[in-house]
Amino acid sequence: MADASNSNGTDGIGTPDTTSSFDVIHAPIGLSDPQYSARKRKMLDAVIRLRAIGANIDLDIPVIVVLGSQSAGKSSLIEAISGITLPRASGTCTRCPTECQLYYSSEPWRCVVSLRLVTDEDGTVLGQPRRVEFGDPIFDKHLVTERIRRAQSAILNPATPPTTFLNESTDDLEERQLSFSSNSVCLEIRGRDIDDLSFVDLPGLIPGGDPRDSKLVQQLAESYICKESCIILLTIACETDYENQGAHRLAAQYDPHGSRTIGVLTKPDRIPTGEEGSWIRMIQGQHDIDGEETGIEYFSVKNPDSQDIKHGISYEQARQKEAEFYSTKEPWSQLDWPYQQRLGTKKLTGRLSEALPNLISKRQVFLEGEVNKQLDRTNNEISRLPSPPSSEPVGEMLRLIGLFVRSIEHLVDGTPDDDGLIQALRGPRVDFKKAICQTAPDFRPSSGDRDMYALLVLPLPRPSFLLEEEVDWQEDAKGVHTAIFIEDVENKANSAVTRELPNNIPFIVKKRFIADIVGEWDAPSKKLFHTTVKELNKRIKEQIEVHFTQYTHGHLKQRVMNIMHAHTQRRANATEQRINFLLEEEQEPFTMNEHHFMEHRSKFLGYYRGIRQKDEGGFVERLRSRDRDTKIVVNKVISGLAELGQHSVEPASLARLLPPDPMETAIEIMSEVQAYFQVSYRRFVDNVPMTIDRSLLRGLKVGLESALFTGMDISGPEGHERCKMLLSEPENIVARRMELQNRRDRLGKAKRELLHAFE
Repeated sequence: MADASNSNGTDGIGTPDTTSSFDVIHAPIGLSDPQYSARKRKMLDAVIRLRAIGANIDLDIPVIVVLGSQSAGKSSLIEAISGITLPRASGTCTRCPTECQLYYSSEPWRCVVSLRLVTDEDGTVLGQPRRVEFGDPIFDKHLVTERIRRAQSAILNPATPPTTFLNESTDDLEERQLSFSSNSVCLEIRGRDIDDLSFVDLPGLIPGGDPRDSKLVQQLAESYICKESCIILLTIACETDYENQGAHRLAAQYDPHGSRTIGVLTKPDRIPTGEEGSWIRMIQGQHDIDGEETGIEYFSVKNPDSQDIKHGISYEQARQKEAEFYSTKEPWSQLDWPYQQRLGTKKLTGRLSEALPNLISKRQVFLEGEVNKQLDRTNNEISRLPSPPSSEPVGEMLRLIGLFVRSIEHLVDGTPDDDGLIQALRGPRVDFKKAICQTAPDFRPSSGDRDMYALLVLPLPRPSFLLEEEVDWQEDAKGVHTAIFIEDVENKANSAVTRELPNNIPFIVKKRFIADIVGEWDAPSKKLFHTTVKELNKRIKEQIEVHFTQYTHGHLKQRVMNIMHAHTQRRANATEQRINFLLEEEQEPFTMNEHHFMEHRSKFLGYYRGIRQKDEGGFVERLRSRDRDTKIVVNKVISGLAELGQHSVEPASLARLLPPDPMETAIEIMSEVQAYFQVSYRRFVDNVPMTIDRSLLRGLKVGLESALFTGMDISGPEGHERCKMLLSEPENIVARRMELQNRRDRLGKAKRELLHAFE
């Protein structure tokens, strides 16, 4: 039902009647009453500008918001405060927020109507609010009402260009796509009779209406009043049951102590006779109509009724009639003087004129701190975003590839870091060397029952001449299944004889033993190779993440990944072929290191012979024994030899009297194989890591830059567009960067405004 006090007597929804507007006012009105100090005016002006630049999106900017239920007299209250006539319509008049921004100016009165859009046509929230001017400036106050009505229609029909509604017929204005909207109609008014001021009129809450509309209007109201810097101008109509007006409950939800809520009782002339007491008590104390404490300071205003508006009552006349009502109408006229200061529009505006600047002053330190904190947070978020695509995509691509190639070169050349690639491969290289060392043949020079080895397999005593060597001599007992007994060596030697002369050992026997040993080198070599490839691919992937992680949208990162995989695979294949070549070469025994070979051969001969002599009676040890009986026997033998003419025989020389060892041939084979192993394994444990390092790691640099440029296919006339596509970024990143940059710009402007306002 239409608000009777707000009706302008029109015969259609919102059809304007130019005689219903307030007369032109030649003195400041409402909040523009010139009682503010210069400092307060400066603060108010700063707040208006902060809202104008959109800082209220990021900051809790002080603002007055008019909250009330449908038909609570909000529109009349706004008109009384500001002197602006709002559109009248049946049902709910205001279907979107109306932001009034008033500026004092020595120039003639002027009003600019614009649309402040925080959502696009499909309801998506915009990262940066857009302000769209709606028509030319207005220089006649009587034309403002109709322009506001058309602006609201444009907001409620977002799919239609706003300019369409400037020329639409009156009937077409009633069509709408939306019931309500969070987008705002902004009124920027300048003139000599006003001062700087900002307030927002919200759509009235709808008790018992369409649940969807009611929810939307409530959410819109909550988005404003939830902020600590919002002064809630709570409008309560005295003609309607208090409990049926949900605005007071919504205000209490967000301001439970009433510290930033100012109550306004409207339509006091509509109170049934005899029921004024409960409303009077709200003026007398900070209680609601039921006597519950709210902490809200209540005022009361009486605005013109529909007949007064129809007859063109002026602002001064309206205020005079209001004053007469409160001074003559009981029980209002009987209130004590302190409560008389809460009756009438002038008293209310005087209270608001104190509340808003005081709140601004209190919020000064908070606003300055919040601006700095949000600027720091915004700059940090921007710094974490990937850099925007370059305007010179070809040059940027060349730069990125160059940096990536340098990082790969640095990686494979080696870095002094603990977690460098070369450092990571040190452990696998040591394991490789150890595995090769453990392939040393486990020759057993002693003759005897093999069953003893099946029961207890122990490594042979470490040769004293290998004490300083790096080889862990048979560190792990290999077991009877890997032990090579001297009888087996002898049998292989005998079976291999073809046309050789006596005492000539066929070379093929030694070669077969060596081939068996080298055959065990394949697995450790391939393990080191594959471990290196795996670690290298891991490090390359890390570098790709560092350099190209932001370029997934245009598939540049994946393109680099594919090119590097192919290039690395080519180097790995070449390296594996070289390792196979080294293994094949070792199958053919050869060395120019004759000195070390012969030295080790001689040492192993003595080593194996000593073990055999010890195991077969220990004749030499007995010759050296100091046992009395043994000495007597040895002396007798030496005396007998002396009688035969052998006068220079020593006890140790008696060992030459022993018959030749029947296994001497096998011992020589064992000694030569062991000697060759000592020579060959040393070069092999160097050659394989060196080959991997030279062919795979350092070799990765060979042709890398060329492979990347060729794989990118960025040369030729289409190179510019291809680079641009590869460097493109996801729309969400673009939108996020723009949002953060807009926020930074807003906050930067807000910081400058605050410094200027409070200096």
